[in-house]
Amino acid sequence: MNQLTLKNLDFRKSSLTISIVFLSLFATSCKSSLAPNQAKMKNETVEIPLKKVTSEALQKHIADKEQEIASYRPSLKKSFDILHTELDLSFNYENQTVSGKAELTIKPYFYPTRELILDAQDFEFNEIFFTQKGSYESVNYAYEEGKIRIYLPRELTRSDTFQIEFDYTAFPERNSGGGSGAITDTKGLYFIDPLDTVTGKPTMIWTQGETAHNSKWFPTIDSPNEKFTQLIKLTVSDTLVSIGNGELVKQEDLGNGLRKDYWEMKLPHAAYLAAFAIGDFAKVEANWEDIPLGYFVEKGYEKGAELVFKNTPEMIGFFSELTGVRYPWPKYDQIVVRDFVSGAMENTTASIFMEELRMTEREAIDSEMDYIIAHELFHQWFGDYVTTESWSNLTLNEGFANYSEFLWNEYKYGVDEAKLKLIAETENYFSEAAITQVDLIRFEYENAEDMFDSHSYSKGGAIMHMLREYLGVDAFYEGLRYYLTEHAFENVEVNDLRLALEKVSGEDLNWFFNQWFLAKGHPQLHFEVDYSDPTNITISVSQLQDLDTTPLYQLSLDVSWYEGGERKRKQFVISKAKQKLELENITPVELVFIDEEKNLLAEKSMQISPSQMRQQFMTSKFGIARYEALDSLAAWEAVTELESIIPKALEDEFWSVRESALSILQGYPEWLTDAPELAQKVQRMAEGDQRNSVRAGALDVLSAFSPDDYYATFLKLSEDSSYLVAGSALMGLVSVESGKVDPQVIESYAGEINYRMIIPVADYYITNSISEKGNWFLDQANNLSGEGLYYYLGYLAEYFIRFPEEGEENAVKYLLGKMESDSRSYIRLGAFQSLLGFTDEAEILKRINEVASREKDSELIIYYEYFLETLEVEN
Repeated sequence: MNQLTLKNLDFRKSSLTISIVFLSLFATSCKSSLAPNQAKMKNETVEIPLKKVTSEALQKHIADKEQEIASYRPSLKKSFDILHTELDLSFNYENQTVSGKAELTIKPYFYPTRELILDAQDFEFNEIFFTQKGSYESVNYAYEEGKIRIYLPRELTRSDTFQIEFDYTAFPERNSGGGSGAITDTKGLYFIDPLDTVTGKPTMIWTQGETAHNSKWFPTIDSPNEKFTQLIKLTVSDTLVSIGNGELVKQEDLGNGLRKDYWEMKLPHAAYLAAFAIGDFAKVEANWEDIPLGYFVEKGYEKGAELVFKNTPEMIGFFSELTGVRYPWPKYDQIVVRDFVSGAMENTTASIFMEELRMTEREAIDSEMDYIIAHELFHQWFGDYVTTESWSNLTLNEGFANYSEFLWNEYKYGVDEAKLKLIAETENYFSEAAITQVDLIRFEYENAEDMFDSHSYSKGGAIMHMLREYLGVDAFYEGLRYYLTEHAFENVEVNDLRLALEKVSGEDLNWFFNQWFLAKGHPQLHFEVDYSDPTNITISVSQLQDLDTTPLYQLSLDVSWYEGGERKRKQFVISKAKQKLELENITPVELVFIDEEKNLLAEKSMQISPSQMRQQFMTSKFGIARYEALDSLAAWEAVTELESIIPKALEDEFWSVRESALSILQGYPEWLTDAPELAQKVQRMAEGDQRNSVRAGALDVLSAFSPDDYYATFLKLSEDSSYLVAGSALMGLVSVESGKVDPQVIESYAGEINYRMIIPVADYYITNSISEKGNWFLDQANNLSGEGLYYYLGYLAEYFIRFPEEGEENAVKYLLGKMESDSRSYIRLGAFQSLLGFTDEAEILKRINEVASREKDSELIIYYEYFLETLEVEN
């Protein structure tokens, strides 16, 4: 599963926990008062001294201990083992229901039993049958609260294998909603525009089973520690395509325009990974060795899919070699659907992705989707092949998948790009940790959906990286190979990973796992560097985290410096709250770098001057350290230092440094006035940099500096094949004085379908007060989706605020619809933000409040309440 949050969105480029301190309340001591030679036991009372505690403190202590027991979330007890699931499914598009026939092959796990309990949420059943060794008999059952309790005809033991068969109707629309930041709904099975009523939107069915939502469409034991093989038969229109787990072993013509597809999964996997998709898909075919690959998209997007997913074969080969385990499944399909309720989902052999991966060939030129493709693919090993035994151990799935994004970037694009991704992930975690800190492996949670947070993903991935850096790449990867092969098709918990790495490395790793996986928080390190003796630099390190709730960490700390351009380094072990380190460098040193390569998950603080940060930029051989220096100087508004290094930054070999330098320069366009050679360099970058996002950034600088002088450049590059470049060029044209721009040039882009081109046109219409464009604005809103729609909504609102006579009511109705019904929380947020411009009208404010009252996302609820309460006070 891959998270999609607003933190991932960028218009120009894709890319309170209460800590409880338990006190020891009782101290007891006793000793015998009898001499050794006494033969008789004396029956006497011994007084045991107690620490004085108040009744209130004692009751709180007892309540806390009781709550610990009540809150503990164990792995599901395995009373039965489903060996095989066979389903025969058809679909009622009008009622959005599933008609199913199920045959489950089951055996008791260990203990004799007479009752079988299955998960089946919002079902209606006909008669249920028990079969064994040729016998076939009806059995009684009870059904309530999403559980069906089946009374077996006799006590069965673990030597008994039997089948349960029944017909059912599933109602995925009932009792839906809820979910989490990663998975925003709980229907399990979704009908998309089932009656074909939305213009331009295809009819689809797709599933999303994580965490325990597949029992909305088939009966099962919906727990990650239950694995089975399966055969799913799908009755579909013969004009549609189905994709499922495993292999398509048969297609049967049923007549009347219907076909039955047989999808067989011969290797066991968890219930939440069962999946299929049905729609009018086109298929792009590829291969990795003898493994067939399919990229399924809406028709017309095949060329884009070829580019978006082009690295998949290489990724499979890379991950197979890296893990030492060849891709373990018979095929791998990737399906792009509409209105997906997450970023993507790693269903075994059939990953499903959000519609942001649906691109035309031109849009795909700037695709930056490798991260999510790698994430879901790595799950085929970590999550599907070897699966967490409980959601408490979720990071064994998601932490590894998150780390795969780093590993792929490191292999394909270089270590600096990988570190840029790693820093983004750690910042995600630190942002969440500022509000709440919980154990990474945690057995207390209100809902399994709570586990899908930046701890499980971002922190988990960063910890995997620190494990690799500590053990060394050879031991780490050999340990992963052992872990995967030892637990193939099984379930694991965190100690299985530790034991595998210990087995290979020969080292006790309890200390590492205890402080990182089994505790909350992270190190907060303060450094003081003493340069008074330049031949022996000393560094004082203090761990400032709350030691009542957070470990005192044992850490490897890398300190580096440069002597005549040659990099030197020394590694220290930090294991005390306060520790003094001596560099013993002998050769005089002016500046040392602490964790220069950014491998350590820790909040670090130290006194460092702008001139020292400038020196870091000029000295470090690591692009990520130069990026940090530039970013820090910009945050400090260190204008003198920034201006002196911008020319060098614009020539940096790391594209992100060049891009960052342009972003800074955009805020100081006056620097170009006195440095015409710098303006020429920016223009050359706009026309010829190897990275399209850098070219777009250069155009943004020219637009901020003197757009009229670069009219010809903007006009030329607005036709560039890259939408990133063309969109920035078009925005530059819009910035040119209106008298100099031919309105027909701008109008010629009004028929574009990509938001990077549509938004400059919308801005032009608004800025120049061009009326009679109401229908155009609404049409574009209906054509856009995903992040492009999010950015566009503000322009839509602005136009109708200025020209209410052109359809304000239609715009408000559209925005209210998006705020209430869109499956993506960030689109609902964007619609709400846009609606705030209409709140001077009491009736519209009332309607916004009504929609807000039905919101289920906790973060959005808080956001809505804050702004709506403010508006009430103002009014």
